[in-house]
Amino acid sequence: MILFLVGHTYKYESEKVCRIFFPLEKIVFADSLSFPVPEDSKKVVTEMRVRGDFTDYICTADIDGVRSSHTVTGRTEKEVVIEENSLAVAMVKVLSEITGTVPPWGILTGVRPSKLMRKLISSFGEDEAQSIFSGDLLVSGGKTKLAYNVALAENGAIALSKPESFSLYISIPFCPTRCSYCSFVSHSVAQAKKLIPDYVRLLRGEIKQTADLAKSLSLRLETVYFGGGTPTSLSAEELETLLYAVNESFDMSTCREFTVEAGRPDTVDEKKLSVLKNARVGRISINPQTFSDEVLCNIGRMHSAAETKEKFLLARSLGFDNINMDLIAGLTGDTLEGFKNSVEKAVSLSPENITVHTLALKRASRMSAENELPESARQTSGMVELSNSLLSENGYSPYYMYRQSKSLGNLENVGWAKPGRACLYNIYMMEETHTVLACGAGAVTKLREPGGELIERIYNFKYPYEYISRFAEMAERKKHIAEFYAKGRSDG
Repeated sequence: MILFLVGHTYKYESEKVCRIFFPLEKIVFADSLSFPVPEDSKKVVTEMRVRGDFTDYICTADIDGVRSSHTVTGRTEKEVVIEENSLAVAMVKVLSEITGTVPPWGILTGVRPSKLMRKLISSFGEDEAQSIFSGDLLVSGGKTKLAYNVALAENGAIALSKPESFSLYISIPFCPTRCSYCSFVSHSVAQAKKLIPDYVRLLRGEIKQTADLAKSLSLRLETVYFGGGTPTSLSAEELETLLYAVNESFDMSTCREFTVEAGRPDTVDEKKLSVLKNARVGRISINPQTFSDEVLCNIGRMHSAAETKEKFLLARSLGFDNINMDLIAGLTGDTLEGFKNSVEKAVSLSPENITVHTLALKRASRMSAENELPESARQTSGMVELSNSLLSENGYSPYYMYRQSKSLGNLENVGWAKPGRACLYNIYMMEETHTVLACGAGAVTKLREPGGELIERIYNFKYPYEYISRFAEMAERKKHIAEFYAKGRSDG
């Protein structure tokens, strides 16, 4: 595909809109209409023309011999958001007409639609905010309602956060195997076995250093989250070492929630669950992704649907009363009926949270590398809508939401919870409510200015071998945390 950018510099925004309709298409950019176009290429021209007090935002496309054009005209504005939105509207109108696909999220390509909804509610009120979503941003009625409901659900959790609050994230970038759709920085345990002892030792040190820093800044710990990868890929002894480090190093008296992803059922056993329970972990994930053994095999999972149920019931028997289960819509080989069966089986187990993800074909995943779009992709929208209905009917409500680039159908990931069981960390992390201090390979510390909107990030090294070999360099970077807070307090 050739994407022309004429009279504007909104390359990122224009590409994002194209990806809604053509998630796997290779895009070549051109800034002049004289750029040579091969005869069989898809062609999308985006253009801005200023005419005194007015500006035309134009999109013309020729896709496989089908041509369409649309112009949005508005008063010439200095506000970037006006320009990029108007251009996006023209693009969505044209590409919808050519492809026959009307994106339910309209022109929105951002990660946090509920955060935008909350901002609009704050500025314009609830009714006008929803009107802007459906009218100006072309969001469907169903998605507008979803963003509105999530925004309202988040308010209670956000109200608990204080200016000095923070959450702690611990990265365990190891898994039993790599799933076909996975793009996370994770290594199979067999591949990285030699690295794990040094990784655990250094991570324990980083946890202690982070706790000392938090104490010196008088920060208040709200939530802890062990993610990955799959934390339960570690041995029970290794897990115990890291959990002990958290409990001994931090003031846990203010901690409202302690989560560990035990996401892969084949990594869960009674010994590891007992370690988690003894460390006062209150929330875990046991993730089926699907209850179809055939689909599990397609994506490279080593467990069975029966094993998922077995490990879930084992966790219940050991006293875990706050469990999440993940499902993914659009997996290779899945069908609408198969996905319905997965949702119903998850509901029958009655976990406190069910998170429904839309398959995202990230560049680093095997599916994307093979340029493979599963047949199930065409049914993904129906799967997501079906899950919305079934979960609502069974007493679950949406409490947090985010969207990924290259997700099938430009759809969303939604966390559903029983009343009073929303995961606080998910809300705080996704809505950037307060600082998240992060430890481990691939972890990103996100600093939020107390009482303000400024966000700064500190990146740990991505890969375990880098984390180990360059640990001192990374620890030096994190001195910026104290500088960030010192500056904020002196400015205040």
